Amino acid sequence: MPPTQTKPATQTTEPDRSVLSLSKDAGPAQAPPPAHPLDQQAQHLGRSARRAALAMASTTADQRTRALHSLADAIRRRKPAIMQANAQDIATAQATGLDAPLLERLRLTDKRFEAMAAGVTSIAGQPDPVGTIRESHRRDDGLLIEKRSVAIGVVLFVYESRPNVTADAAALCIRSGNAVILRGGKEAKASNAAIAAAVADALAQTNLDPAVVQLVESTDRALITHLLKLDRFIDVVIPRGGEGLIRAVAKDASMPVLKHFTGNCHVYVDASALAIEKQVREICLNAKTGYPGGAVCNAAEKILFHKNAATLLPKVCADLAAAGVEIRGDEATRALYSDAKPATNEDWPLEYLSLTIAIKVVDSLDAAIDHINEWGSHHTDAILTADTAAADRFIAGVDSASVMVNASTRFADGGEYGLGAELGISTDKLHARGPMGAADLTTYKWIVRGQGHIRR
Repeated sequence: MPPTQTKPATQTTEPDRSVLSLSKDAGPAQAPPPAHPLDQQAQHLGRSARRAALAMASTTADQRTRALHSLADAIRRRKPAIMQANAQDIATAQATGLDAPLLERLRLTDKRFEAMAAGVTSIAGQPDPVGTIRESHRRDDGLLIEKRSVAIGVVLFVYESRPNVTADAAALCIRSGNAVILRGGKEAKASNAAIAAAVADALAQTNLDPAVVQLVESTDRALITHLLKLDRFIDVVIPRGGEGLIRAVAKDASMPVLKHFTGNCHVYVDASALAIEKQVREICLNAKTGYPGGAVCNAAEKILFHKNAATLLPKVCADLAAAGVEIRGDEATRALYSDAKPATNEDWPLEYLSLTIAIKVVDSLDAAIDHINEWGSHHTDAILTADTAAADRFIAGVDSASVMVNASTRFADGGEYGLGAELGISTDKLHARGPMGAADLTTYKWIVRGQGHIRR
């Protein structure tokens, strides 16, 4: 409703001369100040992405598949340029003193490069998630009601460190018919630009709007704040990085946020695990050290031992220590393994992202479940057991996106789950949970088909 008018009804449109006389020395009326350059840049990105998303809604599965195969080819064709750009980023990061775990995440080895290209090919071979009829029924009066999968629209993806994520995000959004605005970390600026050039090639070769995938070239963090206010154009933002980044995005965003908080992952060694000692030792070691430096969100950060399996604790600790892991423990752990440093309550919620682990002895399976639900991050937790009933209780009781039974937490990954890649591992429950593939980047619309039906 418009504000109530306070001027008399006899007021005309004639200007108030007294006001004009007071301001006559102020010169001509000034034009409104121009929009902030960063706001203009954000608006351009948002409008372009919205245009591209609407165009993508009319593309076919075959078009998107061809674009993905073209992208995999372009990545491999541009390998020398991409690897050279990555070497440039590595050199800059070393010169500026980037932490070793983050430096390792930044590095593109030949193996990681091929995995990046292979991931795009894998996504190209997946069933198309757009246009799937999720539900359908025909009413008695003949009215047909369907729920059909559609792309979310425009995704803003804010991420750090790993350059391969640029290719993963582009591929997943193309597969799911979305447009995406990519804002990577400054430490991977050259690598991201080189990979984005391959994406641009693929889009051009398949006649898709170039704004389907836009890489933000500016490293000014203030630009993110402007983008986070564009809920008119951007449908969802997905932050992937440190907890500080994620909380900052969630605080400022005017659109929904799919959050990937800390990976404080646990391995629980059940009482019956004495019967599978070899598995226990191998899984615990892999869960913590399977990635160099332990700097990944699916690495184990805590191990809980049932008191009746505590004879395995010194052996597991010795295995971890031999691999360079710093061990912290509660009093019971330190009594069994004297080289462990004291663990405090500050350790239990921490995601170390390094070769550090905390270990605790618990009295029961229920105590382990309670500890994980209180201190964990609802990411990935594992039970090592020879007791099927115990495994079932653990699965039902632990409130996490992924629950492993006699398997390493390191399997919590989009590629390992058959998704080709992931846009992140959501610790939310709405709209997606766990590793997010192309299908998780869709929503749905209702379609109702009638033949002159009217509601009576």
